[in-house]
Amino acid sequence: MYTAHTDRYADMPYRRTGRSGLKLPALSLGLWHNFGPDRPVETQRAILRRAFDLGVSHFDLANNYGPPPGAAESALGEALKADFGPYRDELVISTKAGYLMWPGPYGEWGSRKYLLSSLDQSLGRMGLDYVDIFYSHRPDPETPLEETMGALHSAVQQGKALYVGVSNYSPEQTREAARILGELGTPLLIHQPRYSMLDRRPEEGLLDALDELKVGSIAYSPLEQGLLTGRYLDGIPEGSRAASDSPFLSADTVTEDLVGNLRALADIAKTRGQSLAQMALAWVLRGGRVTSALIGASSPQQLEDSVAATGNLDFSEDELTRIDEIVRQASKA
Repeated sequence: MYTAHTDRYADMPYRRTGRSGLKLPALSLGLWHNFGPDRPVETQRAILRRAFDLGVSHFDLANNYGPPPGAAESALGEALKADFGPYRDELVISTKAGYLMWPGPYGEWGSRKYLLSSLDQSLGRMGLDYVDIFYSHRPDPETPLEETMGALHSAVQQGKALYVGVSNYSPEQTREAARILGELGTPLLIHQPRYSMLDRRPEEGLLDALDELKVGSIAYSPLEQGLLTGRYLDGIPEGSRAASDSPFLSADTVTEDLVGNLRALADIAKTRGQSLAQMALAWVLRGGRVTSALIGASSPQQLEDSVAATGNLDFSEDELTRIDEIVRQASKA
């Protein structure tokens, strides 16, 4: 029988999400990978238990996480039943809908039918009555935003979600989503963009929009699909994502110039007493503009290494300047 550590809230920083009353841990656990049937169940449960013991009280999912789609939610459902029943009110559990989940015209995108049907399926897989946050996973170019946001509002009205968010929305789409939701009486809580030292797109207006709207943010892929973990400092190792047929990171991406830039970043991290991965996480969280950063883990040890990043979230101006210069070089490579 699992009993959570009594000091689980001692060290993890918690940040208020926008202007809401909800605080999120600086690091949240994403179940995008590593929670499918190809991974040992005990390893999955050990990761979740260790995360909670370290103060990572937010577990982030989507209907299509696994693989296969739905597997991550089912895995979490089993873990909730086995380990976390007494702790449900201490957990923030989020899920999303927007990508392909089942055949036919109602199995993806942003229609009311798809979003609310998907949420019902997600709740069934996890064995929950509600999720804390329900996201529109991507904007739908063919469905009116009023319909998509209306579905999120209905999820709250039905008691199936406490808060709502969006992911992969542009600054303009985010502003309009916030306006519609505000008029409905269900505020936009949070945006989940892709953001890392190597992917600065949220700095092109999105972070400013979120500041103005007082909406929180949670960054996914802060380690840039593993490029910022230090795993590629000597090229492409066997068994890595870039060495596989992964659609998220190709071998062509890992050039000699990029490896050289990653080594330069790792040198800065070393002077900070951090690994490259720890510095990359700290960089995303610097200054407090980002509420939380999503981390993945294939083992409890990897999770512990990531959480250690919260021990040093401050950067000098010189460090930030040097990082920017290296990243500019990487973008030209």
